[in-house]
Amino acid sequence: MEIDIQKINNTLREKTPAEIISWALAQSEKAVVTTNFRPYEGAILHACTQVKSDIDVIWCDTGYNTPNTYKHAETLIAQLSLNIDLYVPKQTSAHRDIVLGIPGVNDENHQLFTEQVKLEPFKRAMEFHKPTIWFTNLRKGQTAFRDSIDIISQGKDGVLKVSPFYHWSDEKLDSYLEAHQIPNEFNYFDPTKVLENRECGLHS
Repeated sequence: MEIDIQKINNTLREKTPAEIISWALAQSEKAVVTTNFRPYEGAILHACTQVKSDIDVIWCDTGYNTPNTYKHAETLIAQLSLNIDLYVPKQTSAHRDIVLGIPGVNDENHQLFTEQVKLEPFKRAMEFHKPTIWFTNLRKGQTAFRDSIDIISQGKDGVLKVSPFYHWSDEKLDSYLEAHQIPNEFNYFDPTKVLENRECGLHS
């Protein structure tokens, strides 16, 4: 898909998330939205399903989520009638705890751990769905890498990554969730990041 990324971002800068999603789906309906049910994920899931109710929702579950996150996920799945496709690591967290544990970021096994619990399930999901449009809730200010992209970016694989809430603040998202009566949950754990401003590995 050959497009002028900068021109498109300039055009979409003042558009609503719904308008951005509609624009993207007009380019190709072979789209997915990915989620891990971290804080504010309800916004992207609500926005996407309002435009395309049966959009494929990929949930890559590391197996280390908090009970709160799993309860939150079940609530959103039911409330938004999400068309969920669940992907999990090939090894259970209980088994991995015995042979590897959760390596720190400076441990030589950290990359292997990240590959097992996050990258491999994600690659498996994308290979199955083969999307040309990928909706995600990346936002400016989250990491240095995310500051370098925009509403629309394109990966080496040619997939168009669309972040409809890219320029939104937490406060603005709070208002969106409240207006649409979408719950939020902050008790979330990502075993691959440790620090909130570290990139998770999927987007860099």
